[in-house]
Parts: sequence; C-alpha cells; structure tokens
Amino acid sequence: MSKTEIKIRIAEINLAVAEAVSKGVNRLRYHLNRVLNKVGERLDNCINARIESIDEKASFKNITHNRCLIIASAYYEWHWNDEKGKSKDKYQINSQDDEIFTFAGLYSSWTDPLTNEIKNTYTMVTTKANGLMQYIHNHKLRMPIMLKRQDESAWLDQSVKIEDFAFPYQGNLVGFQI
Repeated sequence: MSKTEIKIRIAEINLAVAEAVSKGVNRLRYHLNRVLNKVGERLDNCINARIESIDEKASFKNITHNRCLIIASAYYEWHWNDEKGKSKDKYQINSQDDEIFTFAGLYSSWTDPLTNEIKNTYTMVTTKANGLMQYIHNHKLRMPIMLKRQDESAWLDQSVKIEDFAFPYQGNLVGFQI
C-alpha cells in the first residue's frame, strides 16, 4: 500500500469516526467502565464485548447501536506456555492485506456520578478465534472482529444485524513473537 493510499484510507476511516464525533464524542477511552462505586472504583469494567452474547449483557445491550471503528496497524495477544499463564509469550499480529485496518467497536457516553464529568468510552467486539489466533491466544480462543474494507460501512449501519459479523476473520494475518 502506498503512502497516498494510506492517506486516502485514513481519510475514509476518519469519515466513519466523524459520525461519533458529530454526536459529541471527540475522544474515546478504552473500557466501558460506566459504573463506579462511591470510592470511584470501576464496577463495570468491560474490556471486550463477546459478539455471541452482546444482546444479553446489560453492559452492551443498550449501546449496540453505538458502533464505531477502532483503527489499528497491529495488535498484541499473549500465548500461554502453561495452564495458569505464569509463562507467556507476547505476539504482535499484523494484517498482510492492509497496513491500517479496523476492528468493530461500541462506544458509550456516560456521566461519572462522582465528578459529573462526561466520559466517552469504548469496547472492542470479539468473536471466536481463527486458526492462527487459536494458537496465539490459546487461553481464551478469542480475537477482535477485524473488518475488511467492504465491511466497515456495514458495521456502522445500524440496520445490519450485529450477528452478521460473528465470524472469525479469515484474512492474511501474521503473528510475530516479540
């Protein structure tokens, strides 16, 4: 992919992100930690949303219409070398198809009850692991939903059922132990 193609690609992705920004969301923080106790500790710390149960979980079922794209050039997972994960190897996963790619995400805006500050947070949507990720992420056998270019607009389209994306990514991924 040339630098020009990358710039165009970023512009296309930014148009999708602009939808969230137009709703007043300008900076998102990872984790849907929407519920805090009296001391300010997170009670609802949602790192990832499993697509298979997304409509059942209280943390997600009311925000499934708040879809977003998470932009990445790589991501990281741990391979457990023993049953308890005391020995692990870190892997960097890249797409051989695109230098920049996107994951399916959900975002939420909520008010911190202690500070009355509006928090903009997001979570990554995950699915069952494909062959490569079954080896690398061997403890949970999960992977983020990676969207192909042609699927990005569909992910943002609320009329498309979320279940339509419940499949492992079958693109050209490569994992490097780091």
